[in-house]
Amino acid sequence: MNDGADTTRRTPLDARWDLFHRWGPGALLVIGSLVSAATADLLMSATGRRAAVVLVAVGVMLQLGWDRIRERHRGPSAAGAVYYFLRWAVAFALTWLNPFFAFYAAIGYFGAERLLPRRWLKAGLFASAVIMSGSQSGGLPPKGPVGWVVLGAVLVVNLLLLSVFGHFAAQEEEQARVQAETIGELESANARLRQALDENAALHAQLLLQAREAGVADERRRLAAEIHDTIAQGLAGIIAQLQVVAVSEDPGLVREHLLRAQDLARHSLGEARRSVQNLSPLDLEHDLLPDALKRTVEEWGARHGVRADFTVTGTLRQLHTEIEATLLRVAQEALSNAGRHAGASRVGVTLSFMGDEVSLDVRDDGRGFDPVGLPPRTATAGFGLDGMRARTERIAGSVTVESEPGHGTAVSARVPLVPHDR
Repeated sequence: MNDGADTTRRTPLDARWDLFHRWGPGALLVIGSLVSAATADLLMSATGRRAAVVLVAVGVMLQLGWDRIRERHRGPSAAGAVYYFLRWAVAFALTWLNPFFAFYAAIGYFGAERLLPRRWLKAGLFASAVIMSGSQSGGLPPKGPVGWVVLGAVLVVNLLLLSVFGHFAAQEEEQARVQAETIGELESANARLRQALDENAALHAQLLLQAREAGVADERRRLAAEIHDTIAQGLAGIIAQLQVVAVSEDPGLVREHLLRAQDLARHSLGEARRSVQNLSPLDLEHDLLPDALKRTVEEWGARHGVRADFTVTGTLRQLHTEIEATLLRVAQEALSNAGRHAGASRVGVTLSFMGDEVSLDVRDDGRGFDPVGLPPRTATAGFGLDGMRARTERIAGSVTVESEPGHGTAVSARVPLVPHDR
């Protein structure tokens, strides 16, 4: 009989069992006393009535004493066993005096598992069954051999019933234990799930922060590259034109370079505005990449007085605007580097369409350099190669530089061939 005494998870049913064991013995003693008092004239002698009064008082004192210490002995214990068998003795004696005191003895069926250690459990239940059987067979002691036979038969029936109900109670207890374990596992799983969700939320917030920081850094690099490729190069060209003007006495040549400086300033201003607005280069506003490259190469050659050729190979296709802008910026930067450092007499630019990629090659026959011995980038120079690599890597491309002192330089950019989406 599961009374819910030994559990780690208190339920409303456990609370009701606690209430029953708190007040049940006293209530059953009162019921037994009332019924016995009503039948005392028929079943009890005067001595028996006085003895019953004393025993009822002992039962009340026993219950009050146990109530004072029961919280310290929750579950089976030696103290619980002493209380159980003392209560059984009182109940046995009362039932001997009047069979209706068996109402009080019945509490032994319900308190056995809560009070008795396992090795005393069967003995306790058997003792309670003896009292109940004695009451059910007509009272104690049995009257003659027939009374003993009836007592034995009733006792067997009571023991069988105890076995059957004990078996059912054990099954229910096992089922309750499995359910409690399942609930515990579900709660643990829910706790782990909540923890995982919290961790995922924190990771998501961290990823968002990193993505935001990466976006800011990427935009900063883009603007730096755009400023370098537009304003910086334009100013360098303007300075070069003004230097010619400063030392020239030919009015026609002065006018020509002033006009060229004015065009450079106007073009650089337009490019700077478009860079801030993240638009395609001005040269690509109305022309495709090959036309823009051809014009860029021609203007560069005219500005530096160097032969510059442009060639297209492969099947011409219109590229995605980002691909076109990247290749044009790479070409402008490579030509700018050639104009400032190479001292070349000839420059060739080739745009090649090759299957699933496009390459841009800028070669010059200038003085060349040792790529391994390049100085680290400073605040005033050296941004070009890093800028070209950064641009191409943004679109899954790459830049390689081949150069040797005295044998010119070749800059090659390769990017995926992504056609225009219109």
